[in-house]
Amino acid sequence: MGNGPLFCESMPLATAGNACHGCRVRAPKVILFDAAGTLFHLPRGVGWHYAEVARRHGVEVEPQVLDAAFRQAWKNAPAPAETDGPRLDDDRGWWRALVENVWVTIGAPALDRDAYLAELWTEFTRPGVWELFPETREVISTLANRFRLGVLSNFDSRLHVILGNLGLSHFFEHVVVSSEVGAEKPSRRMFEDAADRFDAPPGEMLHAGDEPEADWRGATAAGLRVFEVRRPEQSLRGLLALLDKGNANADAALHGTRV
Repeated sequence: MGNGPLFCESMPLATAGNACHGCRVRAPKVILFDAAGTLFHLPRGVGWHYAEVARRHGVEVEPQVLDAAFRQAWKNAPAPAETDGPRLDDDRGWWRALVENVWVTIGAPALDRDAYLAELWTEFTRPGVWELFPETREVISTLANRFRLGVLSNFDSRLHVILGNLGLSHFFEHVVVSSEVGAEKPSRRMFEDAADRFDAPPGEMLHAGDEPEADWRGATAAGLRVFEVRRPEQSLRGLLALLDKGNANADAALHGTRV
């Protein structure tokens, strides 16, 4: 990386308006990205897909109703139980319980639940279901020429298929998935697993994500630098600006960013 972009070793939480001058600095060697909400999103929303699969099974439910029920079920769902290694069911049991709670919330219409759940699981691996944020491909392809990249996500093995469908897999050296680790962010185990795979100390890694607890506080506690994705105010373009030593707007890109 040469002379910059720069990360202050003595001020790991420096932000815009609190810049460090004249101290020893260094750039990250590895950049990790959260997946959903950071690299890509569901343009139609979860409820639309729950409703669409239900329609194929003869049940009509408004997507908005399922969206609201999903948000409530997600809010109330406990994290999957931590295990010593990969969870053998790929978190499918936890996911099934989540979906069951969605349907209980709306009154559980008559539905072949097993057939519905089987199709719904694969629904979210279909090409075209997920969509990259507008800047994702440009940012990732640019950074891939300068850094080692990886993904660190609370997800299941379907993430590998999704990244392939979106044409991103080849940019990432490692994809660390919670169901395959047996722990969820903000657990230190997730970040340590990534550090082990890259054979890099946490202090040489930066994590970009959109979740305050799982991504920002989790990564900070594990010793990584953090880039806070705060759409629409700050997208991944802010990370590219921060890492570009020749960008005159780099200071502005530090808004909401901890480095």
